[in-house]
Amino acid sequence: MALKLGLQLGYWQAQPPKGFVELAQDAEALGFDCVFSAESWGSDAFTPLAWIGAQTSRIRLGTGVVQLSARTPTATAMHALTLDHLTNGRLILGLGVSGPQVVEGWYGQPFSKPVSRTREYIDIIRQVLRRDAPVRSDGPHYPLPYTGEGAWGQGKSLKPITHPLRADVPIFLGAEGPKNVALAAEICDGWLPLYYSPFRPEVYADSLRGTKPGFEIMVTATVRVTDNVQEALTPMKAMLAFYIGGMGSKKRNFHKELMARMGFEAEAETVQERFMAGDRAGAIAAVPDEFADEISLVGPVERIRDRLKAWEETPVTHFLLGGYDREELRRVADLLLGG
Repeated sequence: MALKLGLQLGYWQAQPPKGFVELAQDAEALGFDCVFSAESWGSDAFTPLAWIGAQTSRIRLGTGVVQLSARTPTATAMHALTLDHLTNGRLILGLGVSGPQVVEGWYGQPFSKPVSRTREYIDIIRQVLRRDAPVRSDGPHYPLPYTGEGAWGQGKSLKPITHPLRADVPIFLGAEGPKNVALAAEICDGWLPLYYSPFRPEVYADSLRGTKPGFEIMVTATVRVTDNVQEALTPMKAMLAFYIGGMGSKKRNFHKELMARMGFEAEAETVQERFMAGDRAGAIAAVPDEFADEISLVGPVERIRDRLKAWEETPVTHFLLGGYDREELRRVADLLLGG
């Protein structure tokens, strides 16, 4: 199956990035299917998409991902139905639980029962978008109407005032753990994996059983045309070292756990130990070239085309490309879309 392309803009760093609208416009002109915006603890995911949506006409607009704890489910549904209207039905709503460090440290909420919490959250969003009855939830995480401590006892079930443009706005889940991936396959329209190797399909095979027709899997991947594979893998290894070593605690780091499930348990432990000891160069060096190479496409053109065959035999539907300037984006699009 031919893979489609998407643009992953990620979340803003210290300052808003320059030229991101023009980059999205170029992606649309080049035949990209979608563009994604993310959030962590700085910029939000929805606003850049509204800005892009006002200056494009076809490309789909995805949140990759909206953090559940940042908004109540009804607030997220309001964002979704508003942006979907403004962009004439181009929204992909990507959701994710984030991790305990962000949820408890930034949002001031408990990171408890992520799977059941996600299921309940998505059910409420679906109710809002269907608008066929007042929204109710009897679950423990987001009870509607709220009748708990501090309630005045006057809560009323409501339907959205605004009629959603689509009841079936695609909902994707950013997930790494087997149970969360299985939840995406069960109740969502797509999955946003952080790392995926076409050479290790067994890692996710059980979790992805039973996906419905049209289920989309959009993988963020690095594609670099170069004669120096080692050099091309270096920034990839730096990113992996940061996520595996620093995006989580010593006790619980979902990225480290995923690397271990993918066959690199001892190496993941070493990466984390060195990173937390302040040895970032050592952490980068400890990331195996094999791991970085499997989850990306780098090297000469013929090598990329040869390794692309392995990806085309997987259930992956899209590559989400990030970190490119406009010229690089054109070169990669020509390689992957132009044949």
